[in-house]
Amino acid sequence: MSTIKVGIAGLGRLGKVHAKNLCHRIPGASLTAACSIVKSELDYAKQELGVNDVYTDFNEMLEEADIDAVAIVTTSGEHCWQIEAALAAGKHVFCEKPLGVTIRECKQAERAVERYSDRVFFLGFMRRYDQSYAYAKRKIEEGAIGKPYLVKATGIDPEALVEGAIRFCGTSGGIYIDMAIHDIDLMRWFLGADAKEVYALGCTFKHPEFEENGDCETGCAMFEFENGALGQIHVGRTAPHGYHIETEIVGTEGSIRISPVPAKNLAVIYDKHGAVQECVESFPVRFAESYQLEMEEFISCIKEERKPGVTVYDGTKSTEMAFAAAESFKTHRAVKIS
Repeated sequence: MSTIKVGIAGLGRLGKVHAKNLCHRIPGASLTAACSIVKSELDYAKQELGVNDVYTDFNEMLEEADIDAVAIVTTSGEHCWQIEAALAAGKHVFCEKPLGVTIRECKQAERAVERYSDRVFFLGFMRRYDQSYAYAKRKIEEGAIGKPYLVKATGIDPEALVEGAIRFCGTSGGIYIDMAIHDIDLMRWFLGADAKEVYALGCTFKHPEFEENGDCETGCAMFEFENGALGQIHVGRTAPHGYHIETEIVGTEGSIRISPVPAKNLAVIYDKHGAVQECVESFPVRFAESYQLEMEEFISCIKEERKPGVTVYDGTKSTEMAFAAAESFKTHRAVKIS
């Protein structure tokens, strides 16, 4: 296939990022159809992207649209049945994280991917395609820091967007499922092992609405991995300075730190406040290149008839770890991970 024709499902904030990439930045790809239950999103597809083949029903798009592949960027609870339906319809599938909102759903997706093994399935753990994280992985594989035994990860959304987090906290699955899945995936990737136990805590000091919905404003979790390594996560929703993502991998012979300051760019402002670096304000900005690179890889996998490095099983394992952390937070006890 010289050009891979893609239909997208979901055109929210992240869906628009993928849609614009498919329209303008991905060689060998063409966005030819769009699906959403929100009229304004379909209007966006027509007016801003020039996609006139639009649908409100996912199955109808699969049956009628002239597409080779589907990009699923819908609500998390819709992912697994849409993955199965798209694969069954003969389409290659890109799906945003999380894989599913229950372990049962993740296993359903695993069986579908296994059943239709001639199709490409790609899970959107885009941080693996971020140049800094990919560089860290290469250095680890080269032995630059010896044997990695600890990953410390911080991920805090900006206070400026907290109202949205409050609005959806009752249905998001909780802070660990909603926010920690990328860091959990990176821990497994960097340490080369699965986790066997987790102890997680949470607290709320600024916005009681989180606590009222059985969630928390800030969470900290400690994972023990099967190879003896450790993983430490700090997630939150109230960074006053912007979108704060920071990761450190510690090994027997050194360590690697990624984004210790979540800088917007390399400029430093010197004024009455001192030496100031502006911070990146949101995940679409911080990981703009990563979203493009992962979609390029998806299209390349289809063209070259090969499978991506990220698998459906990575999605299940990360979801299991996130649910175990959520259970530990709720029960105030350590939880074994199967």
